[in-house]
Amino acid sequence: MDVTTDPSAPWLIAGLGNPGPEYARNRHNVGFMVADLLAERIGGKFKRAGKAQAQVVEGRIGPPGPLNRRVVLVKPMAYMNLSGGPLNALRDFYKVPLEHVVAVHDELDIEYGTLRLKLGGGDNGHNGLKSMTKVMGADYHRVRFGIGRPPGRMQVADFVLRDFSVAERKELDYFVDRAADGVESLVIEGLERAQSTYNS
Repeated sequence: MDVTTDPSAPWLIAGLGNPGPEYARNRHNVGFMVADLLAERIGGKFKRAGKAQAQVVEGRIGPPGPLNRRVVLVKPMAYMNLSGGPLNALRDFYKVPLEHVVAVHDELDIEYGTLRLKLGGGDNGHNGLKSMTKVMGADYHRVRFGIGRPPGRMQVADFVLRDFSVAERKELDYFVDRAADGVESLVIEGLERAQSTYNS
């Protein structure tokens, strides 16, 4: 489904990552980086969400008029493998239909900096997606930010919990900016239009 039956329903945009300064620049935290940029764009600051283990920013994305969308940006403050619980609690609180949930996350099977937007699918071993799917089903949108595969024999867990390399950091801001653009396009214009622009 490309759009919900209720276009006025809010969107919940979840940047996935791990809380704490030691994880802030890890590859696994690129979802947080995109969420931080989106918050900056709408002029908001992340604040603790009541009893939920998460930080949120509420605001609007899009031009004035029928394409203007109410959004709730979320950074779960539980570790990656437990992020589904806080996100589902907030989805219930804000009455967000599942097709209006967007997970922004790192993706090993896509080369660095490449973006892929999709609706539904498997978790591909990603613990944040696994946790989300377990509690809310799989039919939410994903904005997949390519980080590539680990070099040589490096373990996946070591790779994703390391900071981007010096070479990667030279382009990181550009790719994070493009991912934020992709999220905005998805929310405002719908999946097909966003895919045609950013899945390339």
